[in-house]
Amino acid sequence: LINLIKEIKIQTEGQEIINITSGVEKIIKEFNLEMGLVNLSVLHTSASLFVQENASSDVLRDISDFINDLVPESSNYRHDMEGPDDMPAHIKSLLTNSNLTFSVENNNILLGRWQGIFLYEHRAGKRTRVVVGHLMGN
Repeated sequence: LINLIKEIKIQTEGQEIINITSGVEKIIKEFNLEMGLVNLSVLHTSASLFVQENASSDVLRDISDFINDLVPESSNYRHDMEGPDDMPAHIKSLLTNSNLTFSVENNNILLGRWQGIFLYEHRAGKRTRVVVGHLMGN
């Protein structure tokens, strides 16, 4: 029986969307999770996780444009201790996900043909982000 937690560290270069599917697949194969669940949690309040199409980069650019239009940088936020992208980053992570859970079968994440798992960095500066994968099963 597998019940363990593994960290995935991701270097970001500013506001961007990064496909982390291969990193998640790597830990599933590393610990030989044949059947079970993997829960992913991003350990930050200014980055998030989501599942989306992995075939066209236009989808990711459109998502980013939409979210940035919905939550613009502004000097009208009370919380701006780390700059004008500080509070918008928190709101963007509020509107998306901080954790996701996936079924695993035959050592593979059960994703649709066009689906990928993405980390969404909401801050402007370079950061090291941590996603925790909790693997449970056989």
